[in-house]
Amino acid sequence: MARCGVAVLLPILLACVAASAAAGGADRQHRRGSGASARLQLVPAAPGASLAERAQDDRHRHAYISARLASSSSSSSRRRAAETSTAPMPEASAFAMPLTSGAYTGTGQYFVQFRVGTPAQPFVLVADTGSDLTWVKCRGRRASSPDASPLASPRVFRPANSKSWAPIPCSSDTCKSYVPFSLANCSAGTTPPAPCGYDYRYKDKSSARGVVGTDAATIALSGSGSDRKAKLQEVVLGCTTSYDGQSFQSSDGVLSLGNSNISFASRAAARFGGRFSYCLVDHLAPRNATSYLTFGPVGAAHSPSRTPLLLDAQVAPFYAVTVDAVSVAGKALNIPAEVWDVKKNGGAILDSGTSLTILATPAYKAVVAALSKQLARVPRVTMDPFEYCYNWTATRRPPAVPRLEVRFAGSARLRPPTKSYVIDAAPGVKCIGLQEGVWPGVSVIGNILQQEHLWEFDLANRWLRFQESRCAH
Repeated sequence: MARCGVAVLLPILLACVAASAAAGGADRQHRRGSGASARLQLVPAAPGASLAERAQDDRHRHAYISARLASSSSSSSRRRAAETSTAPMPEASAFAMPLTSGAYTGTGQYFVQFRVGTPAQPFVLVADTGSDLTWVKCRGRRASSPDASPLASPRVFRPANSKSWAPIPCSSDTCKSYVPFSLANCSAGTTPPAPCGYDYRYKDKSSARGVVGTDAATIALSGSGSDRKAKLQEVVLGCTTSYDGQSFQSSDGVLSLGNSNISFASRAAARFGGRFSYCLVDHLAPRNATSYLTFGPVGAAHSPSRTPLLLDAQVAPFYAVTVDAVSVAGKALNIPAEVWDVKKNGGAILDSGTSLTILATPAYKAVVAALSKQLARVPRVTMDPFEYCYNWTATRRPPAVPRLEVRFAGSARLRPPTKSYVIDAAPGVKCIGLQEGVWPGVSVIGNILQQEHLWEFDLANRWLRFQESRCAH
């Protein structure tokens, strides 16, 4: 797979066939909120991979999201039990989560620096709101295929060197019920009990295999001028002992920010006010432009918009929102209401692991038709993977890009900058940066459309808050 492959994070069940397809405040005020907070420094991945490669990765990820949502109803009772076990969440305390700057690589993702183990070991992980399980590469044997990686990276987690590492038995409820893609078939009478194993299979035929345990993440206070460090205990952690393919060359693993009782987001938010937030800088920003992933309350320069955050079992581990309407140039588009209805095989989720926004066919056609109509005077060019691209230098006075507005339930309105949906695809070339998804199917608001906004996921109260921000440190 191309080096942007880490963007997929698309595990599928072995028996499953492919289905259809940060708070950095621009303003320092954002980082002066009351209460202690934990911040993970984010760095945008380099735009080195081609847009066609990124689009392919996004389609693969969309297939995974669709498969997970399709199978979620069968485990709804398990999910509801998981949600009950994590609420209510305690208020923010003096403990916080510090993370340093992430890696700059050729993907469409955002990365965090993560420290885990005793003594702490540093890693660079993908920040992913669609993942249940945090995992890192571990020392292990080469997998069987010729192109398998021997995990020779100097950054590999060594459980034997961590005093706080504890394997999770394969007979445990955590392994059987909550670890995604677990191999919970235990051999009877083994002493000590066999560890919980997992085997992820990816759409590009790469894979990751390992065992699950718990360990301590190093955290530190922020927001009070203190550099004190502490430990967040019993973080569920996957130790990937072998993997095939090139999908994981750009990072050391995944930081799970999904809605799951074993995800890092749920564990950390339970200690820090029941919420987390992130603010993503421009996806084309230079590598020294940083933003933040924050656990705990953040201050706001003004009152943010808010809409109900759907944490139902039907959409877990993803974060869904209700879209009431979409408009272009101030005119509401004719999009069937069922397109945005989760209960009718539609709906919309926010996903930090998808770059380009993917809209179900009725929404895609309506939005693209409205935008392209306003840009009809600009000469078109062909550029994969987009349907509408324009030679922006061919006309002396290009028209103003019409404003796109997404109205969520509760009258919250997202007005992304025009560069987030009519994107720079090549020198002098702009494209309508959206992809068409299947219908019926879920729509995915990708990280490019989310850029330069502060997004707060209030898990305790089930609100999504957002506001414009430059996100720069």
